[in-house]
Amino acid sequence: MKDLHNNIDVVSVLNAVVVSATQTITDIDLAGFNSAEIVFDIGLAAGSGLDGSNYLTFTLQHSDDGTTYANVAAADVLGVTPSSGVILTIDSTDEDETLYHFGYVGGKRYLQIVITKTGTCSCPISISLVKGHPLDRPPIG
Repeated sequence: MKDLHNNIDVVSVLNAVVVSATQTITDIDLAGFNSAEIVFDIGLAAGSGLDGSNYLTFTLQHSDDGTTYANVAAADVLGVTPSSGVILTIDSTDEDETLYHFGYVGGKRYLQIVITKTGTCSCPISISLVKGHPLDRPPIG
């Protein structure tokens, strides 16, 4: 077996919480690492449920300076083809209670995730970031 433990750092970006309003998670710092995997853990939706009128979208943006953010493009992520930076839409009960993960290869230092709530859905969500290929081994964290 190979050593994964000393070659990654895992950080919580959003602790498990019921998301019932639009929110922005900013200044996700990738300094000292050359790869990243974003993990979305979506719980059971409550309220009116999930459908075309009640849904959550997750937009991934990146920045060199942590101030000016732009939507990621297809070349910046693995595992999904974003549309205007949207990397995930949860709009069906078939899509809740699921773990999703996407790789980031865009090369910028900072990430930002915008969770947009439409309608009356509320859903428990946690987001973690796995940072890999550290510049120094083992990573300090």
